[in-house]
Amino acid sequence: MITHKSESLTFFTPEVIEGAAAQLFDAGISAGFPSPADDFKEQRLSLDEELVRNKEATFYARVSGQSMIGAGLEDNDLLVIDRSLEPANNKIAVCFLDGEFTVKRLRVSNNQMWLQPENPNYPIINITEENNFLIWGIVTNVIKKV
Repeated sequence: MITHKSESLTFFTPEVIEGAAAQLFDAGISAGFPSPADDFKEQRLSLDEELVRNKEATFYARVSGQSMIGAGLEDNDLLVIDRSLEPANNKIAVCFLDGEFTVKRLRVSNNQMWLQPENPNYPIINITEENNFLIWGIVTNVIKKV
């Protein structure tokens, strides 16, 4: 369910579906030599249980743009955002800045704050008292399509 769309992010509210866990083969997938197939155990895995720490404060947002490619956040990636986590220096945060949502790395030093993109083609944003600014949540995971 889409809850908000801005130029750089589209927000979704997580919907927990009982019994929606997928099968997990807990053998470790070899990226080298294959391992015997009879070494695995079949279990059930819920991505909500793995990725969501606080379901009441967690949202998903789809990235639009290239400003965070150096941090591994690419166009159309799905972010898991926890609004209950405390912002801190070097965390990747979803912020509301002057009427738009954006995702950037937080830089805090000497009572000043910057939003740092992870792409040299985008400028660092210095947050001042003139900005309408809110740290909306902290990115905890990214889900990619391959």
